[in-house]
Parts: sequence; structure tokens; C-alpha cells
Amino acid sequence: MNELLTNLLSALGLAWWVEITTDSPRCLYYFGPFLNVEEAKAHQGGYIQDLEQEGAQNITVKVKRCKPTNLTVYDEKSDRGANKTQISSILK
Repeated sequence: MNELLTNLLSALGLAWWVEITTDSPRCLYYFGPFLNVEEAKAHQGGYIQDLEQEGAQNITVKVKRCKPTNLTVYDEKSDRGANKTQISSILK
């Protein structure tokens, strides 16, 4: 029942998401959806830890209501000379 409500809130843009930006690599990540702000905040530490273990630097975290269309966005322009593309995931 909780998952159904979370999916409904997500479809309406009312679910809570953890938005994380990193400077190196220059990325924007969304983790969620969550039913409430407390649940999102309870999970944010694990996401930060994972990114730190992958070598991400200058991590900024926000918990907010939104409806992201891409869960991960890579800034291609910040990586000169590399042949990388934007990474995106479709919401389920």
C-alpha cells in the first residue's frame, strides 16, 4: 500500500526526492521517490557514502518535492576530451 501511495505522489510531483550534485564528476543525481521528508533524509547518508566511495567530490544535498525526468545527469561539457554522454534513467 505504501508503494502505491508513493507512486501516486510521484506521478503528481508530490513525492520527496534526495537531490545530490557533485563537482567531480559534474553530475546531478535524484534518489527516490519517498513518501515523506523524514524517509528521504533517513536514506540520504547511504547515497552520499556510495558517491564518496566512488570518488565524488564537493557533494551538495537537498531534499525536496519534485518530479525528475532524468535520475542522473552528467555534464558532458565539464569533461573535456572524453567521449562521454549524458546518463539518464526512466522512472518506473
